[in-house]
Amino acid sequence: MKVAKFGGSSLCSSTQVEKCANIIKNDSEIKAVVVSAPGKRFEKDTKVTDLLIALYVNHTADLKTDNALQAIMDRYDDIITGLDIDRTLLDTFEATIKKYLTEIKDRDRLLDALKSCGEDFNAQLMSAYLNKLGINAVYLSPRDAGIFVTDESSNAALLEESYAHLAKLKERDEVIIIPGFFGESKNGHIVTFPRGGSDITGAIVARGLLADIYENYTDQSYIFSGHPGKIENPLPITEVTYREMRELSYAGFGIFHDEALQPLYEVEIPVMIKNTNAPEIEGTKIVPKRAVTPEKPVIGISCDEGFTSISVRHYLMNREIGYTRRLLRVFEKYGVNIEHIPSGIDNLSVIVRSNQFDGNNKKENILKEIEERMNPDWIGIEENLALLVIVGEGMERHIGVANKATKALADHNINIRMMNQGSSEISMVFAVRMEDDDLALSSVYNEYFK
Repeated sequence: MKVAKFGGSSLCSSTQVEKCANIIKNDSEIKAVVVSAPGKRFEKDTKVTDLLIALYVNHTADLKTDNALQAIMDRYDDIITGLDIDRTLLDTFEATIKKYLTEIKDRDRLLDALKSCGEDFNAQLMSAYLNKLGINAVYLSPRDAGIFVTDESSNAALLEESYAHLAKLKERDEVIIIPGFFGESKNGHIVTFPRGGSDITGAIVARGLLADIYENYTDQSYIFSGHPGKIENPLPITEVTYREMRELSYAGFGIFHDEALQPLYEVEIPVMIKNTNAPEIEGTKIVPKRAVTPEKPVIGISCDEGFTSISVRHYLMNREIGYTRRLLRVFEKYGVNIEHIPSGIDNLSVIVRSNQFDGNNKKENILKEIEERMNPDWIGIEENLALLVIVGEGMERHIGVANKATKALADHNINIRMMNQGSSEISMVFAVRMEDDDLALSSVYNEYFK
């Protein structure tokens, strides 16, 4: 039994929706389907979610919303016309948006409600089209499906009881169509998940139904060993573990959101990455464990930009009990997540994503508080860093993996600002200047894969 999730590029037009419907029609094992909002049809197109956000911005700024609303309705009109399904759906969609605009006064709640419309409307029209094709399908809202979440706007977290509600759906005969990206709080509010929300919903549904496999349909057949836009003809990955995929997703592999793996990881449901435009290709499979060959210790290399390092030096730091804890509490106080903490006996660096410092002089306040509370001998900050991540389950049993990376960087005169390797030895992280990130990625990739 399968759960399938179709992304925005798979549902951007009536032609693409037809492809998705044919996949469902030709695979009797698909029990439930999770859908995203319509994505871009071409390079300069606008995603429906972005159109909904533009509508929200105009509304809250007391500007006219007619054009913004019409742009949204035109996208769904094109899809519904192309599929030749019940046009009263358009009236329902427009009435839903206008109801939210009229009745929801809290701005955060309104934004969540409007953002949810992209997925919600797509699920309804997908159900209608499948029934037109003779497939017994039913649309279920997250509330009807039993997806209940916490009540923090745009940052929903699943309530554990949802899995028991979802398990009951196995008893239904229909193909179940559920919108991704959002759930409902106990207070009756629509609350969206953070980034990659539809992937998160798909994983939640797959776990709730205890699916044998979760198929994630995108516009790519494989996850590659390097970014296809930065590496020429990167090797496709046929099988990758959850741990490896988590590391690669963290470092910029955008095909699958890293947080979406957690529900599946906990119960070891495998994931298959599939291409809506070429469903016959097997694709990349994400599994709990895989066979590792000695000649291929590294499975993928990625590089992500936008990091800042704050470093502290304090003589006899290692003798001062609680020094590290007090330092980290400063970041906790200001709500800043920490990515890496490389350290020595008298020095400690904290690496964070730079965008967490946006607004309210957060960075300056943190530096000031560290100076006052920690009494460091020296404190320094380095911005505009990129993190190069080398990933592979075979690295822990292979000698000389790090040497290859450092040699490649040295050969291209790239200065390593930081190196960090966890005790699991599944990944190595190098910090370099952002201006060197593309050269660092290509040089290290060639060292391992060419």
